[in-house]
Amino acid sequence: MNFKSLAALTLAASAAPLAAAGPLAYALCQTGCNTLAVSCYAAAGFIFGVTIIGVPPAIMGCNAGLGTCMATCATVALFAPTP
Repeated sequence: MNFKSLAALTLAASAAPLAAAGPLAYALCQTGCNTLAVSCYAAAGFIFGVTIIGVPPAIMGCNAGLGTCMATCATVALFAPTP
C-alpha cells in the first residue's frame, strides 16, 4: 500500500462519525431470549437443548417465540446507539 492510499484511508476513517451500536445490549438481549426459551421448555415439561423426536406443538411455540425474540434483538439492540 502506498503512502497516498494509506493517507486517504486514514483521513476517511477519521472523518467518519463514531457510532456506538450496542454489542453489550445485544448480548444481554440474547441472554434474555435464551432464558425465556429455557423457561418455556420447562413449562412444557422438556429440557432446552435436548433433541427429541416428534416435536410437540408447545415446543414449536417456544421455538417460534425464541426466533422472534432473537430477531428483535438483532434489529433493536444491536443497532441501537448506546451511550
